[in-house]
Amino acid sequence: MKKIINDPDQVVDDMMEGMVAAYPNQIRRLSDTTVLVRNDVPIDKKVGIVSGGGSGHEPAHAGYIGKGMLDAAVVGEVFTSPTPDQILAAIKAVNSGAGVLLIIKNYTGDVLNFEMAAELAEAEGIQVEKVIVDDDVAVEDSSFTTGRRGIAGTVFVHKIAGAKAEEGGTLEEVKAIADKTVAHVHSMGMAISPCTIPAAGKPSFQLGEDEMEIGMGIHGEPGIAREPIGTAKEIATILLDKILRETQYKKSDEVVVMVNGLGSTPEMELFIVNKTVQEILRHKGIHVYKTYVGHYMTALEMGGCSVTVLKLDDELQSLLDAPSDAPNFLER
Repeated sequence: MKKIINDPDQVVDDMMEGMVAAYPNQIRRLSDTTVLVRNDVPIDKKVGIVSGGGSGHEPAHAGYIGKGMLDAAVVGEVFTSPTPDQILAAIKAVNSGAGVLLIIKNYTGDVLNFEMAAELAEAEGIQVEKVIVDDDVAVEDSSFTTGRRGIAGTVFVHKIAGAKAEEGGTLEEVKAIADKTVAHVHSMGMAISPCTIPAAGKPSFQLGEDEMEIGMGIHGEPGIAREPIGTAKEIATILLDKILRETQYKKSDEVVVMVNGLGSTPEMELFIVNKTVQEILRHKGIHVYKTYVGHYMTALEMGGCSVTVLKLDDELQSLLDAPSDAPNFLER
């Protein structure tokens, strides 16, 4: 195993300290926690937005802390849900009296721990709502979930809910727009190589040199098929076909596209995938309002990509376009 680290048991702590050192004017770490927050929280009369999950998916989630996105990210060990006490600390840190929204990817550990933290916060008089993101259309259940997994589409939920909170929306309104975004966003991924959890020291799964896994999860969960590796055009077609079958798209619909790298895939290859995605959507008469290509939600050094499509309306488009200074969501 080759990793640029110091100690396998200290990677999360070292990473957080490095992030704070990189963005000292935007984020800080709560003392004695694995919580990173905006420097200016709590913000008076503003709904707090908290997300988080296991490490290894960077820049998710801490890279999306900032004006117009998250107020706090709770950092777990690699591919492991953060604990309820850490989540509770984040809730309390961002609460200004307007309530707190939890954005949770649909993995069993995350859901249980965030819900437990919400109950603890409510017992202390903090109003908490939550939204569970399940944008992955690949499989209904997996080794980590009941129901569909939450993957890269979560970033759009961060952006749109965060913008609604920033403009002064109530907790009810912020939850409603987050739920609406979840209903409109669908994703699917694939992998061509595994990743290695630092503490484990060996790859989490095996793929042959000529194999790819369609529908692979961001923790290495099995997908729907293992096949001979295809071209970028074939891969994009497979992923987008299943996404488009999830929602009734019609000509003149507007969408946002994200082609997301899983950690080790060069942007050259992501742009090649995007070429086919754009061609297919254009052929179907679907208008692409905006495209994001890059690494937004990874799986350590896994090779592969995911495609996300968010169907827009006027409200979603306006909130997507609202300004944000989150380090990893700056417009390119």
